[in-house]
Amino acid sequence: MQKLSRPRASQGRGWIGLIAAALVLAGCAAVPRAAVSSAAAAEPVWPFLASDLPADPAFRFGRLPNGMRYIIRKNQRPEGTALVRIDIQAGSLDERADERGFAHFVEHMAFNGSTNVPEGEMVQLLERNGLAFGADTNASTGFEQTQYKLDLPRNDPKLLDTALMLMRETVSELKFDDDAVSRERGVVLSELRDSVTFARRNLEDQLAFLYPDATYPNRLPIGVPETLNAATGASLRAFWEREYTPADTTLVVVGDFDPELVEQKIVAEFGDWAGRAPTPRLDQGTVKPKQKAATDVFIDPALSERVTVSRHGKWQDDTDTAARRRVNLLREIGYGIVNRRLQRVARQVDPPFRGAGFGTSEVFEIGRTTNLIVEVVDGQWRRGLEAVAQEYRRALTFGFTPAEVAEQIANQRAAQVNAARAAETRSNAALVELALAVVDDERVPTTPQSSLERFEAFAPSITPARVLAALRDEAVPLDKPLIRLQGRTPPEGGEAAIREAWNAAMRQDIARVDAGADAAWAYSDFGPAGTVVSDGVDPVLGIRTVRFANGVMLNLKRTTLEQDRVQLSLAIDGGDLLDTRANPYATEMTPFLIQGGLGKHSQDELQSILAGRTVSGNLGTNDDSFVARATTTPADLELQLQLLAAFISDPGYRPEGELQYKLNIANFFARAFATPGSALSNSQGKVLSDGDPRFTLGRADEYQGLGFAKLRQDIGDRLARGAIEIGLVGAFEEEAAIALVAKTFGALPSREAEFRDYADSRKRGFTDKRTVSVVRHTGDPSQAIVRVVWPTRDDSDPVEAMQLELLERVLRLELTDGLREKLGKSYSPSASSALSRAYPGYGTFSITASVEAAEVAATRQAIAAIVRELRDKPIGDDQLARAKAPLIEEYANLLKRNAGWLALVDRAQSEPERIDRFAKASDRIRAVSARDIQALARRYLALDKAVSLIVLPEGKSARARKPTGPLHLPQVSGIGIGAGKSPPGKGRSR
Repeated sequence: MQKLSRPRASQGRGWIGLIAAALVLAGCAAVPRAAVSSAAAAEPVWPFLASDLPADPAFRFGRLPNGMRYIIRKNQRPEGTALVRIDIQAGSLDERADERGFAHFVEHMAFNGSTNVPEGEMVQLLERNGLAFGADTNASTGFEQTQYKLDLPRNDPKLLDTALMLMRETVSELKFDDDAVSRERGVVLSELRDSVTFARRNLEDQLAFLYPDATYPNRLPIGVPETLNAATGASLRAFWEREYTPADTTLVVVGDFDPELVEQKIVAEFGDWAGRAPTPRLDQGTVKPKQKAATDVFIDPALSERVTVSRHGKWQDDTDTAARRRVNLLREIGYGIVNRRLQRVARQVDPPFRGAGFGTSEVFEIGRTTNLIVEVVDGQWRRGLEAVAQEYRRALTFGFTPAEVAEQIANQRAAQVNAARAAETRSNAALVELALAVVDDERVPTTPQSSLERFEAFAPSITPARVLAALRDEAVPLDKPLIRLQGRTPPEGGEAAIREAWNAAMRQDIARVDAGADAAWAYSDFGPAGTVVSDGVDPVLGIRTVRFANGVMLNLKRTTLEQDRVQLSLAIDGGDLLDTRANPYATEMTPFLIQGGLGKHSQDELQSILAGRTVSGNLGTNDDSFVARATTTPADLELQLQLLAAFISDPGYRPEGELQYKLNIANFFARAFATPGSALSNSQGKVLSDGDPRFTLGRADEYQGLGFAKLRQDIGDRLARGAIEIGLVGAFEEEAAIALVAKTFGALPSREAEFRDYADSRKRGFTDKRTVSVVRHTGDPSQAIVRVVWPTRDDSDPVEAMQLELLERVLRLELTDGLREKLGKSYSPSASSALSRAYPGYGTFSITASVEAAEVAATRQAIAAIVRELRDKPIGDDQLARAKAPLIEEYANLLKRNAGWLALVDRAQSEPERIDRFAKASDRIRAVSARDIQALARRYLALDKAVSLIVLPEGKSARARKPTGPLHLPQVSGIGIGAGKSPPGKGRSR
């Protein structure tokens, strides 16, 4: 698979995006433990052995005589689960020129047969054990490592045996059958094809410009068609045998297992893996500190306008020691202050730029790069460049104020304190991240408490002068820099004009600017505390439900799952149901309301006032409500409630928030059809709704015409009077939490007691037209998407809703086997059942496959065949079991996390049926039969009842290789560029 990552960055300091955008794809003889210990002692192979930082003693580190390392950590969050990872220090930087993409190809082949696991059996074996492919079974390939990942839903020793056996098969027992390689090649090429976007082209250009003599710009993990097509079983095996060595392998197991037992199993499973000397990494090339005074312009219609100013320096040794962490803390504070200043400028009423950032990042171990980046409105690059240059020079010339340093220290202290207080209930995932940082970044996994103690000992000595000195020591001076402009239109005057604009900005006079005094928090008193008029406890899950005299509903569940953490939800009546055919954009700007600040504080003031406090403000919409989510601490719960109550009772509607919305419009519409996925997302609503304006993307000028005055008119009444329901989950005392809500939301003027019905707004139709609609995209001409959509039903019947969920999972298995593995046509075909809770009678079932444009007809035929077979005969018992097991495990583990509890707590009074559904879910899953699945397929997935959407490149004939067969109807409708609905505010792929 592929994901976004970056070259290694120095730990603990700020940096920003240009360098960050590198693509990353994502039964043995026992050895006595004494041999393990002596091998580890003979050679210092862990970073803490060469550091003065003490490693967390709860981690168990070991090394087998063959050189393989392992890290074990006992943990019970979530209880009864575990994560298993194996990290191979082999990635695309280990590929020769004729092996580009081989590391990623080998990762794919790990699921395609080994000595003891036949092709296709690995995933099925895990599915039977409750691990869903993709969600719990995955892998990723980067520049320097390949990782294989298994999330175990149970702490069953036999399941651990299976996981370790499969990891051993991956590192030493893979088969590379030529037929299997040929089949998987189509999947890898499909993933490569899907990655070719405007963002990928932009990345390739910027890497070539910045790093012409480095290796990694020519070793993106996805590879290139020439080498992928030339790969054979023998050549892939040769790469695998050369690079997958014990000395380059680390196994990580974190979870609810006895470490002694885990270690014994690791020794037994991997002890006889024959050791081989690891192959030295190939030459990584160089980053040239003397590279300067070059300019690059890259134009693409989908790109926002951005200027990046860069210089390279030598790599600085980043050995993880206490002294290095102190230096990095000073640098992080410095970068934080500069970026805080840039953020303040961007929040002006008429800002010179949309956003900007300053930072330095390591480029592996061959250099470092300092970047100053400014993103502007189209055509405003000169103004933005001038403003960002002034702030950069001001910071490096005059340094920082004590108040600025204090704000950053407060934020750092809050993070350290929070981490220490929550240390004993960290998740498996958080601890795995620490373990992998030992391997990949040579970072010592210290305890949060020791980190806090070191911070508090050092904090009093942090001064503006020390911060500036540390920043200057690392940031490469931007003297005669490399300058790159990306955007939609060529800059007037070309490269020479860009260079001259920078030179002029660097010559301008600058003056010291006082950041100004911070205001005091103005929202601590909302009036007399509200009184409780009802107080009960749900008998099934023990959720406490409280109602205040003003109508506010509060639901609470105290847990010990996360120490010193409280999760909060807020729902206010209204949401997207306020959108009507006559006023389809009523709630469009809601997510930008927070950027408009409060009546008494701007958003920028709030950031300073709230420094060092664990609170956040946000507001969005779902179908029937305005919603907010926050994670806070017991100490900051009152402030968090005050902040959200202030946003509800006194939103600022300040012009800077409105401007931020408008600045996003041009970028959104420029990219709306730039990829097949975005084109489909922005078109489907119009097709399925017959152009209902609530679900159809309008014109750009319609969105540009929106403003806060209209938003206030459309949603102000709901914020002031609509029903409110609050959910709290976590480590709080119930009576204290109720009192805090009483002082904030309970003190507000009276609210409506219930969420409104909105009967007229709940009417939503599904088109009667069974056409094949062609959607056009402007991306790579090889890319296409096939989506087939059927109308189903709403979510009111919990039994049938669960059956449709299982039908979705069955079809995912069939699509993965049919379209991905057998035909190699699509990297990630999917099925989805979406049943509405807001619109009676409305629901959809869809199948989607991203394919090569020339394969649309064949793909539609393959989908038709899969659906037809599902309708014609019941699925097998094994297939049904593989669909059920992961879903059963999901429900079994749902309430082992606060987030799972919050999904039931948040609307426990207005939607109490959710609790009953959860309680009965596992029994309902088990009760579903193969006949039930077949009956649902027959009821809903009739081939002549489907709506087909085909996303094709602009200019390609809709009838080229015309689709035929059951899913094809002769009537073809076209959707031009600019129709659909997924506007900048909140998105509507419904």
